[in-house]
Amino acid sequence: MTKQSEAQLENNLIKQLVGLGYQNVTIPDGDTLVSNLKLQLEAFNNTTFSAKEFETILNHLAKGNVFEKAKTLRDRFNITRDNGDSFYVRFFNSEDWTSNLFQVTNQITQEGTYKNRYDVTLLVNGLPLVQIELKRRGLEIKEAFNQINRYQRHTFWSNHGLFQYVQLFVISNGVNTKYLANNKLQSVKQTFFWADVNNKNITDLTQFASSFLNPNHLGKMIAQYVVHNETHKILMVLRPYQFYATEQLVNQVTTGNDNGYIWHTTGSGKTLTSFKASQIIMDLPNVHKVVFVVDRKDLDYQTMLEFNSFKKDSVDVTDNTQSLVKQLTDDSKLVLTTIQKLNNAISKANYEKSLTHLQDKKVVFIFDECHRSQFGETHKKITEYFNSSQLFGFTGTPIFKDNASKNDLGKRTTKDLFGQCLHKYVITDAIKDQNVLRFGIEYVGKYKQKGNTLIDIEVEAIDTAEVFADEKRLEKIADYMIAYHNQKTFNKDYSALFAVSNIETLIKYYDIFKRKKEAGEHDLRIATIFTYGTNEEDEDAQDYIPGDALPLAAEPRAQYKTSHTREKLDEYIEDYNQMYNTSFSTKDSQQFENYFKDLSKRLKEREKTTFQDKDRLDIVIVVNMMLTGFDAKKVNTLYVDKNLKYHGLIQAYSRTNRILGEQKSQGNILCFRNLKKATDEAITLFSNKEAIEDIILPPYEAIAEKFDDALKNLLDIVPTFQEVDNLPSETEELAFIQAFRRLLRAKNILESYTDFDWDDLGIDEQTFEDYKSKYLDLHDKVKNESQKHKTSILDDIDFELELIHRDQINVAYILQLLAKLKDAKSADAKAQKKAIIDMLSGDVELRSKRELIEKFIEENLPHISDVDAIQDEFERFWHEEKILALAKICEEEHLDQKQFKALIESYTDYGREPLRDDIFKCLDNRPSILKAREIGERILDKMKEFVQVFVSGMVG
Repeated sequence: MTKQSEAQLENNLIKQLVGLGYQNVTIPDGDTLVSNLKLQLEAFNNTTFSAKEFETILNHLAKGNVFEKAKTLRDRFNITRDNGDSFYVRFFNSEDWTSNLFQVTNQITQEGTYKNRYDVTLLVNGLPLVQIELKRRGLEIKEAFNQINRYQRHTFWSNHGLFQYVQLFVISNGVNTKYLANNKLQSVKQTFFWADVNNKNITDLTQFASSFLNPNHLGKMIAQYVVHNETHKILMVLRPYQFYATEQLVNQVTTGNDNGYIWHTTGSGKTLTSFKASQIIMDLPNVHKVVFVVDRKDLDYQTMLEFNSFKKDSVDVTDNTQSLVKQLTDDSKLVLTTIQKLNNAISKANYEKSLTHLQDKKVVFIFDECHRSQFGETHKKITEYFNSSQLFGFTGTPIFKDNASKNDLGKRTTKDLFGQCLHKYVITDAIKDQNVLRFGIEYVGKYKQKGNTLIDIEVEAIDTAEVFADEKRLEKIADYMIAYHNQKTFNKDYSALFAVSNIETLIKYYDIFKRKKEAGEHDLRIATIFTYGTNEEDEDAQDYIPGDALPLAAEPRAQYKTSHTREKLDEYIEDYNQMYNTSFSTKDSQQFENYFKDLSKRLKEREKTTFQDKDRLDIVIVVNMMLTGFDAKKVNTLYVDKNLKYHGLIQAYSRTNRILGEQKSQGNILCFRNLKKATDEAITLFSNKEAIEDIILPPYEAIAEKFDDALKNLLDIVPTFQEVDNLPSETEELAFIQAFRRLLRAKNILESYTDFDWDDLGIDEQTFEDYKSKYLDLHDKVKNESQKHKTSILDDIDFELELIHRDQINVAYILQLLAKLKDAKSADAKAQKKAIIDMLSGDVELRSKRELIEKFIEENLPHISDVDAIQDEFERFWHEEKILALAKICEEEHLDQKQFKALIESYTDYGREPLRDDIFKCLDNRPSILKAREIGERILDKMKEFVQVFVSGMVG
């Protein structure tokens, strides 16, 4: 059977779409697109527009970026007609989405910076709302994704920016088909397979078209399930399980009064699902109000930020019970509160009087993380007080008979409280879909047979509290963490949490780390937070098994066992203040809350491109806080020295497994206790026994075998690294890139194991570095050729450079090597010089500086007699080269040097990429409209290259 060509794939798809109710139209270029838009808008609005009226509509449609245009699409536009009448133009009907007009076309050509031809475009009322890119079989889906990004840069903005109305992209090679929102910030990790209600992926293009692209479903997705994220000003789209859960909830409210719960695993985006459900349910005619309930004060704030990012001002935090009562009685349709305030409102006589009129109204309660909070009296009180209430719960780890705790009401499971599970998406589903990562778990201690356990950490048979709290043991664990922290976190590029058993042990650990830091044994930035006493008297309010040391946080109680604990906490917060120039304390609850928010934000914001290293926090030591409901993508490691089980264990581990780019391939868990049995039991309870190997990374040896397979594949293509230069064509170069990338991915995972050792592998480190250098040469070649407007099959290949980025080698390190080189005997000097040049070639950051550093070695180093003067001389040389390079760009592009320098500084200090207008202000003459975009992009590229060479990596 011959392979299906792209053209066949395209024609079959169009034929299928016509069968589903699309009209097939021929639109070869931008002008035809505009004239078709006029006809479709006239038909949709049941009118005709004069040329002048349509010109007004086109000008309105051309305004704004992708995010603003998504709002324009859903709004009406008021025009004054030629005869003076007022008329509202609609572009899309969100209430009755089947009444929109659906068309399909292919091979539209648009001209922008380059000429692009798009595969298949779906038009709704004449506007291109879905763009489908097809790739030949055998290419990774990622390549189609990169092609879309290129179109956005090159041509989507041209021709009134009509292609910026695209809401969704679909990418497919026939066998694998994914969809994504039009959002230039996202990575290929935010592309999703569609699935059926049981989470079975629908990957084949024909089946995908039937279930996803039929006008009824696609219309509904665009009308209801594309979300505008106000914080980042981007579009988001729901994943299939989020869609089905929301539909089930809406259906449950529309058709009856039964309760229910949604089981979606931790990290799968429950907040977005619950927001979407709340938003649709609150607009249903029979619903009086939706009350969204969280069980902790910090989550109240976090959820408010997220809800308001999905829809501006959709909720307000209820600061106290009084403000909650006010929102329950006014016309707010959506109320966000904590379970404690809700409990007060319906229990205390003075509040309760104001609420009696709500007792018979249909109020829908949605409980977030319902495994934690509903096991006290509150659940009973709500159901008794609100006669027509309907209760829904969201949880990643439901309570079953096995992990239920006992209170006055007996053992209560999630099913007892909420009824049937309406939709399920468990951890194995999420790992299969790459929505969360697997865990790499290492048990450190006596029972570890082999490997790099430097220390004999006592565990296992002597599980007594005294042994666990023994200072010598804690000291060894601290040494172990210091030894391996860089390896686990890619040289502090990620942060870690350290979960310990109680506040006393936490204090001991913190003091050990502090003492070691003062003695110069490490430079880790460590903070801690604890507020709760151990709450022995309050087991009902917790969801752990009585007698098991596993409390999880409820509303913060500033309840310290002794004044000593309180003083210690103040001392630690003062250390934090010194480190980050802040001024928090435990003097009052507000100050303390602000400390918690600042610490959380420090971890959360690491993923931002503008994050600066001075704000980095490496390890946070906790007892319970942050082990549930806390999300930060740049946390990739959890150190554990406490007993965890069931939902507490899965929740804690899940702090590490949020998806972020290629480098973060798993969540690292380092256990200093033997939690193997507890881990297996928890995974079995929340998925099934067979799932253990899907959820946990295989042992080091198995990954080493994968590395060997990838290496064999590479050596079959290029037996030596020198042969990369002799590859006859781009097809062979592509094969080499794909083979080496596979090797890189395997090495990235291997390196996170403490057992990692080059001696175990079939290639030595130097040879690997030589291959890597050739790989980077090809990356540079592709980059340069695409700037020269050459097209190439390598254009859309993702080199995954983040897998190579390593921070140990910076300019300061190179200067130390230069000092050694200066002192070396001539025989050694040659080898040392080669080693320095090789190192420069193999580091992504330093590669761009290679030519200049070589120039310094050749021309300046021989004339420096004093080794101590090398740094000053290098800085002077660098400064001069920087001035020359800046002057060269300004001369070539006719830029005002002072203004352009200010733009560069704003970009390097704050990460603000200049707007095209800012660049044009630096030019002697503003370019013509036709040339503007090309010139703007060219100058921006030169600016970024200048920063890459002279600024990035120059600190330290």
